[in-house]
Amino acid sequence: MYGRERRQSGDLDDETLRAGLSPAQLNALETLEHFGWTLRFVRRPMFRDPVPVLFARDGKRFVVLQADGTLDEAPDLVIRD
Repeated sequence: MYGRERRQSGDLDDETLRAGLSPAQLNALETLEHFGWTLRFVRRPMFRDPVPVLFARDGKRFVVLQADGTLDEAPDLVIRD
Protein backbone atom coordinates (compact mmCIF):
# COMPACT_ATOMS: atom_id res chain seq x y z
CA MET A 1 0.00 0.00 0.00
CA TYR A 2 1.24 3.44 -0.87
CA GLY A 3 1.21 6.17 1.77
CA ARG A 4 -0.73 6.10 4.97
CA GLU A 5 -4.22 4.74 5.42
CA ARG A 6 -6.79 7.56 5.14
CA ARG A 7 -9.88 5.60 6.10
CA GLN A 8 -10.87 6.22 9.69
CA SER A 9 -11.42 3.16 11.82
CA GLY A 10 -13.42 4.94 14.54
CA ASP A 11 -17.02 5.94 14.04
CA LEU A 12 -17.63 9.62 13.43
CA ASP A 13 -20.33 11.22 15.48
CA ASP A 14 -23.72 11.67 13.87
CA GLU A 15 -23.53 15.46 13.89
CA THR A 16 -20.24 15.48 11.96
CA LEU A 17 -21.63 13.14 9.30
CA ARG A 18 -24.76 15.25 8.85
CA ALA A 19 -22.87 18.57 8.63
CA GLY A 20 -23.25 20.13 5.20
CA LEU A 21 -26.18 18.00 4.06
CA SER A 22 -29.10 19.80 2.46
CA PRO A 23 -32.49 20.01 4.23
CA ALA A 24 -33.94 17.62 1.65
CA GLN A 25 -31.16 15.11 2.37
CA LEU A 26 -31.69 15.42 6.11
CA ASN A 27 -35.44 14.81 5.75
CA ALA A 28 -34.89 11.78 3.53
CA LEU A 29 -32.21 10.46 5.89
CA GLU A 30 -34.55 10.66 8.85
CA THR A 31 -37.20 8.69 6.95
CA LEU A 32 -34.73 6.06 5.76
CA GLU A 33 -33.37 5.55 9.28
CA HIS A 34 -36.86 4.49 10.36
CA PHE A 35 -36.57 1.64 7.83
CA GLY A 36 -33.20 0.44 9.10
CA TRP A 37 -30.82 2.34 6.81
CA THR A 38 -27.72 3.90 8.38
CA LEU A 39 -25.52 6.76 7.23
CA ARG A 40 -22.13 5.07 7.11
CA PHE A 41 -19.97 7.80 5.56
CA VAL A 42 -20.04 11.00 3.53
CA ARG A 43 -17.66 11.65 0.68
CA ARG A 44 -16.74 15.31 0.41
CA PRO A 45 -15.15 15.96 -3.00
CA MET A 46 -13.54 19.34 -3.48
CA PHE A 47 -15.79 22.04 -4.96
CA ARG A 48 -18.78 19.66 -5.09
CA ASP A 49 -21.73 18.77 -2.87
CA PRO A 50 -21.27 16.09 -0.18
CA VAL A 51 -22.12 12.52 -1.22
CA PRO A 52 -23.81 10.69 1.70
CA VAL A 53 -23.73 6.89 1.47
CA LEU A 54 -26.32 4.83 3.35
CA PHE A 55 -26.22 1.10 3.98
CA ALA A 56 -29.13 -1.28 4.47
CA ARG A 57 -29.59 -3.20 7.68
CA ASP A 58 -27.77 -6.25 6.25
CA GLY A 59 -24.74 -4.13 5.30
CA LYS A 60 -24.63 -5.47 1.74
CA ARG A 61 -26.77 -2.97 -0.15
CA PHE A 62 -25.95 0.74 -0.32
CA VAL A 63 -27.42 3.86 -1.90
CA VAL A 64 -26.33 7.45 -2.43
CA LEU A 65 -28.58 10.23 -1.19
CA GLN A 66 -28.78 12.97 -3.83
CA ALA A 67 -28.88 16.69 -2.97
CA ASP A 68 -32.62 16.85 -3.70
CA GLY A 69 -33.38 13.97 -1.31
CA THR A 70 -33.81 11.27 -3.97
CA LEU A 71 -31.90 7.99 -3.93
CA ASP A 72 -29.38 6.72 -6.43
CA GLU A 73 -29.78 2.96 -6.09
CA ALA A 74 -27.09 2.17 -8.67
CA PRO A 75 -24.25 4.56 -7.82
CA ASP A 76 -20.91 4.30 -9.58
CA LEU A 77 -19.01 4.07 -6.29
CA VAL A 78 -16.41 1.46 -5.53
CA ILE A 79 -16.69 0.37 -1.89
CA ARG A 80 -13.61 -1.25 -0.39
CA ASP A 81 -13.74 -3.64 2.53
